[in-house]
Amino acid sequence: MSETDRRGVWAFVTDNSLLLVVGTVLALLWANIDHPSYERVAHALQFAVNDVGMVFFFALATKEIVEATVPGGALATGREAAVPVLAALGGMAAPAGLFALQAIFTGHPELQRGWAIPCATDIAFSYMAARIIFPKGHPAIPFLLLLAIADDAFGLILLALFYPTGAVLPGKLVGLIPAIFIAYLLKRRGVKSFWPYVVIAGGLAWTSLFRGGIHPALALVPIVPFMPHAKRDVEIYGEQEPHLPDTMSQFHNWWHIPVQIILLLFGLTNAGVEFSSIGPGSWMVLSSLIVGKPLGIVLFTLIGVAAGLRAPGGLRPWNILLLGITAGIGFTVALFFATAAFPPGELLDQVKMGALLSFVAFPIALLVSRVGRRASGVERPAR
Repeated sequence: MSETDRRGVWAFVTDNSLLLVVGTVLALLWANIDHPSYERVAHALQFAVNDVGMVFFFALATKEIVEATVPGGALATGREAAVPVLAALGGMAAPAGLFALQAIFTGHPELQRGWAIPCATDIAFSYMAARIIFPKGHPAIPFLLLLAIADDAFGLILLALFYPTGAVLPGKLVGLIPAIFIAYLLKRRGVKSFWPYVVIAGGLAWTSLFRGGIHPALALVPIVPFMPHAKRDVEIYGEQEPHLPDTMSQFHNWWHIPVQIILLLFGLTNAGVEFSSIGPGSWMVLSSLIVGKPLGIVLFTLIGVAAGLRAPGGLRPWNILLLGITAGIGFTVALFFATAAFPPGELLDQVKMGALLSFVAFPIALLVSRVGRRASGVERPAR
């Protein structure tokens, strides 16, 4: 294999967060071979990975959200963003409602706290799946990408509001004010290095959130928007992105690979559950993602179109159903929500298995796509 080929493989692995899959598989194998030793190692890593390392995962997600709002971005105008954002809301409301109803009517009220777990859409895996399922240039791909970005934005809000790490102490959260002010001053003074934003403003924000009872993994979410960024958006994973000189792009370029290592450790630390842990919580999370996601996305998209909004040209109801199924891959954020919603124990293991099993959304979407093309007599164009 040539150096160019090796770089291409590595880029594919990192762009699609496949190291997270490696960590997840290792965790599952380890937990089912020697669960006590796995638990000891996972417990030792949990704070460093979940409370510190994941700060940078959510920071990169925030970077994508910010850039989507600048000219040329998917969220730049209400006309461009309205239908996918509405679909994202539907793709969160329906799974959450379905999960809550199942918890009530199946006699498992102890699981109700996990209602937000199936709200998640894994942006990297869903985007990868969409590029495989849909022809190149199909409007469903940017539609799903925008939906996943909006889903991330709403998910951060849910995490902050509904899943504090303890008793919320407003007096301890006042440290966010000087943290944000420092980030503002750094931007006003034209500081180009991202390190002062991360170390000074981000460190103060992390301390404030940690002491105030809000998950500290969100520490850079209010800081990243102050980093100087490009005046126009480039496509996520686009060829131009690694070469942009602005602070936000340099932050992404520096942290992109370390975040993939963090995701590997996140999978290793959080995904290790015994297969015998499958229970009601597993099926509730999985069914809410596989059924609730497409149901909510299709319903809210049709409502938006009926109200006078316009979906991207060429996007038919069948395509919306298909991308709704693809959006059912919860994985990373669903796992994170699970660890925020439940303490270690049987319930957490159950919902983790549901988040892990949500990857079946990809083969389901692929199967539905092939059946649909054969039924309509349309073959997928060559890429």
